[in-house]
Order: sequence, then structure tokens, then C-alpha cells
Amino acid sequence: MRDAREAPMRLDAAAFQASRRLVDTPFGRIAYVERGAGPAALFLHGFPLNGFQWRGALERLSQHWRCLAPDFMGLGYTEAPQQQDLSPQAQATMLAAFLDALSIPAVDLIANDSGGTIAQLFAVQHPARVRTMLLTNCDVHENSPPPQMRNSIAAARAGTYDQKMARHLADRTYARSPGGIGGSAYVDPANFTDEAIDYYFTPLVASPLRRSQLNGYLAAFEPNPLLAIEPALRRSTVPTRMVWGTADPLFPVIWAEWLDRTLPKSRGIRRVEGGKLFWPEELPEVIAEEARTLWGVRRS
Repeated sequence: MRDAREAPMRLDAAAFQASRRLVDTPFGRIAYVERGAGPAALFLHGFPLNGFQWRGALERLSQHWRCLAPDFMGLGYTEAPQQQDLSPQAQATMLAAFLDALSIPAVDLIANDSGGTIAQLFAVQHPARVRTMLLTNCDVHENSPPPQMRNSIAAARAGTYDQKMARHLADRTYARSPGGIGGSAYVDPANFTDEAIDYYFTPLVASPLRRSQLNGYLAAFEPNPLLAIEPALRRSTVPTRMVWGTADPLFPVIWAEWLDRTLPKSRGIRRVEGGKLFWPEELPEVIAEEARTLWGVRRS
């Protein structure tokens, strides 16, 4: 039976938008939502989503932690300059500036999908700023980007990937079909709601600049940024837990196993049976449970 304290608690899009803040950094104005107080936890979203992906986890964890969900440059509601580098390395450097702007010395990281790439870069380059890391299905080592993304990256380089986002907004049946993100990345396509589609994709096609930045974000994931940090990962002292959906063709469990073997402070793997890429949005109670355990927080 579900614990009453784990009853569904999710900010809707209107409430999330009302909570959204902007902070000035050398990388532009970074959009983020903050909930709660205490030691900081930083939630890094997947592609082509934004911080709204973590709304359920924020509500469950904010009673213990200061939970922050920023939008990466080129995605969501962050306002980056036209010439801004959007590569994973630049995103990791931006996160350090974002934390500096908020006077946050260290965080617990939680990441999904391409956010996991950026989390790993951040953790090895700023080890003193990372207390723990909780990684869900994401890029790992040689599987970055996964081979299934080659056509999408080619479209991004050609400047046309934004058309797929526009199609999601115009055709919700397509958005939830196997060819769309709802059908391919969610266990239940119905969980890819109209309000989520609107909140995720409207800013991505709001202007020629935003369309160009969306394409630029995706194109910048080649060449692979993770191969070079393998030696640093093998020396990492950050306690890290992998929580991995088993039905994700992009990021199969073998890559969670690679991290488990490679990271000296691995806290093991929890398999989420049947979970696809964006299962953390569908099962925020699992994220909350694993985070509490990793952080050593007892339920009040």
C-alpha cells in the first residue's frame, strides 16, 4: 500500500511557471524553480525537457532539502545569448556560475538523460561541490550519444530538428505515438500530458533564436564528451547511486553496470522494471525514496 506521505503531489504547469525565477550569470539569465530549505539538491533534466520534469520529486523532497531545478541553456525558459556555447562542457561550467550566483557551495546532484552527461562532467571537474550523485537513465562512457540519436543529431546540424518539436505541439496524437516522445520515452504515453507538452516545447519554437539554440544544444553532444573523463570517474570520491529503467533502448542497464564497476563510491543499482527514458517524471516517489536513502534523511 502506498504511504500516505507519498500521495501524489505535483505542481501543475501554472504553479510551476509562477514559481519560476531568473538569475543573471555570465552565461545569460538562467531559469529555475526552487522549493524548500536546507542543503541544496540540484536536479538536471533531460532533452528536450526542462525543470518541469522534476516537479513531483521537488514536492516530495523539499521538506528536507533546498531543491533547485534549472533549465539548461538552449532549453526551457533560460535566456542565453545568441553566440553562447551550448555544449555539455559549457553547461557544466554554467552550473558552477549558477550556484555561485545563489551562494550555494555544494549540492546533491540528481540527473536524467543528457543531464546525466552534464552531471558527470560537473562532478569530476568540481568534486568539492558535489556531496552525492543520483543518476537515472543517461549517457555513459562510449554510449554518448547513443547510436539511435544519430538521425536526430544530423537533423539538428542541418537546422531542422526544431520542426519535430513544432509537430509535437501541433499534433498531440503524434506526440504520444511511438514516433513521438510520449510513446517512445514514457511507460504510459498518457503521462505526457497536454500541459507538459505545452510547457516543454512552447519556448523551444518561440523565436528563430530559440529554434536555433534547440538545434545547437543537440548538435553539441557530438563529439562524445565523456570518454576523456573515464580516469577521473575511476578516482571519484562522490557516493553515486544508479536508478535505471530496464526498458529504455537508448540507455540499457549495461551502462548502469559500467558505472557501478567504475565508480569507487558506487552505491549500487536499483532497476526500475519496465521504466523508459523519462520514468523519473512518472515515478517521482522512486526518486524521492532513493534520494532520501542516499542523503541519509529519515522520513519525518
